[in-house]
Amino acid sequence: MSDPVELGCELLERCEDESLDLSEAVDRLETITTDPHLTREILDTAETRGIIAREDGLIRPERGAFVSFESEVVTKEGEFTCRRCGAGLSTGHFIRFESGELGPFGSSCIRKVTGRE
Repeated sequence: MSDPVELGCELLERCEDESLDLSEAVDRLETITTDPHLTREILDTAETRGIIAREDGLIRPERGAFVSFESEVVTKEGEFTCRRCGAGLSTGHFIRFESGELGPFGSSCIRKVTGRE
């Protein structure tokens, strides 16, 4: 599997929200890991790299990048389980980051994870 810290930093870097509650950011990072120590490491690393700013329980992405659904999201047919909600899927949506692939997600969960919804 890809390095979860790198994957988490890339996910936070591409977040389209202006700001997120810490709990919303953790919800998205739980698509990568449910280990609270690893989640903290992802947040600390992202902050150190200037990807996010943290203040008063809010996370603000600092880079303004986004996931291109045309070039960075691929769909695959098969039997999958959504990494966000646990639903069964026949079409999985995967985000391709430099550090690896994240998914599968359903069509609505991929938008929630990237901040489009």
